[in-house]
Amino acid sequence: MEDEEAAAVLRTVGRQIKMWREAAGLTQAELGTRIGYGGEMVSSVERGRRTPKPDFLDKADEVLGAGEKLRAMKEDVEKARYPKKVRDLAKLEDEAVELGAYSTLQIHGLLQTPEYAQALYAMRWPSFTEDEIDRHVAARMARKAVFERVPRPHLSFVQEEVALRRPVGGRMVQRQQLEHLLEIAELRHVELQVMPTDRADHADQSGAFRVLKLQDGKALGYTVAQLHDRVISDPREVQILEMRYGMIRAQALSPRESRAFIEKVLGEET
Repeated sequence: MEDEEAAAVLRTVGRQIKMWREAAGLTQAELGTRIGYGGEMVSSVERGRRTPKPDFLDKADEVLGAGEKLRAMKEDVEKARYPKKVRDLAKLEDEAVELGAYSTLQIHGLLQTPEYAQALYAMRWPSFTEDEIDRHVAARMARKAVFERVPRPHLSFVQEEVALRRPVGGRMVQRQQLEHLLEIAELRHVELQVMPTDRADHADQSGAFRVLKLQDGKALGYTVAQLHDRVISDPREVQILEMRYGMIRAQALSPRESRAFIEKVLGEET
């Protein structure tokens, strides 16, 4: 488990399952048999060492007669599956009224399809386990809820051309990803721009970053590095990122031109 907050959630859920199981007079193996899991899995969940899937909680709730109490824990358990830095970033995005993101070597996380994200995590080195890959992909997809939030935040993205052309996951995954970008670009509260590789003028080539304006008026920056991402709260540093992002947007293709550019790249892949 990557952090104590998530571990505490799983321990609490595990204790609740154990309490209901013992009250029902069942052994771990007996409960496992009734809900379609092994006794070892039940034991690991009760000790807070494994994350129970929604199906596990649904069936345990029914078999143990927990009256929806175990089933109600699914949302907290699902969030506990996500890495801490993803949970923290999702909280910032949920509070943002404006979000601007500049991405370089890969499609921005909020714009990715599940298949594209799966392929990215499968390529990571040192390699992730299948469970870790699933957990990271689920966390990334959960963040896309920002597009549906009401009131709608204003979201803008500047994407380097190179990421559009890299066939992450293969040509079919790349094509689906490009089609998804075109769908996102049609949303009225989203502006998607492409920075062509042949642009001579470029305000920043030091890496991907985000700028966020929160509901309370506070502005933050978020930089992405090799091993450590960083939230920036110093007003002077945030101002620099805002200036850079504004210049990058001015240098990139307009949203209309960007849609045409993506359609062109998509056509080249047919």
